[in-house]
Amino acid sequence: MRKDESRPDTRAPVEVAVGVVRRPDGFLLFAQRPDGKPYAGWWEFPGGKVEAGESVEQALLRELQEELGIVIERSEPLEMVEFSYPHARVRLHFRCVTQWRGDPQSREGQALSWQKPDAVAIGPLLPASVPVIERLAQGLRTAQ
Repeated sequence: MRKDESRPDTRAPVEVAVGVVRRPDGFLLFAQRPDGKPYAGWWEFPGGKVEAGESVEQALLRELQEELGIVIERSEPLEMVEFSYPHARVRLHFRCVTQWRGDPQSREGQALSWQKPDAVAIGPLLPASVPVIERLAQGLRTAQ
């Protein structure tokens, strides 16, 4: 899955804005990658590439409007993760989205699922997201 770690990945990273859409009850929104994309059928947090001239926040606002039909009202930086997939090196900018307008709906034919971070029952999950989910689950257990 991950590129050979013994050799550094010299490809320029693709900047990606990632929305960890979180309901007040703690459930997180996952989207299944559609056919025709790398890792079709795998589950991930919604989001997409940061276009030239966009900030991460602007890219996430645009992507979630396009993919889910929601308008972000509040999001905060969560963490940044670099990961090398066979098809691309990515720099994922995870943002926790806690307030939005509209009901998330599939606008690109992708399946959607609300999951509790400490009991995710879908898969497979994109590998770069797994450590983020584990940290969110750990935070949930620590807060209880």
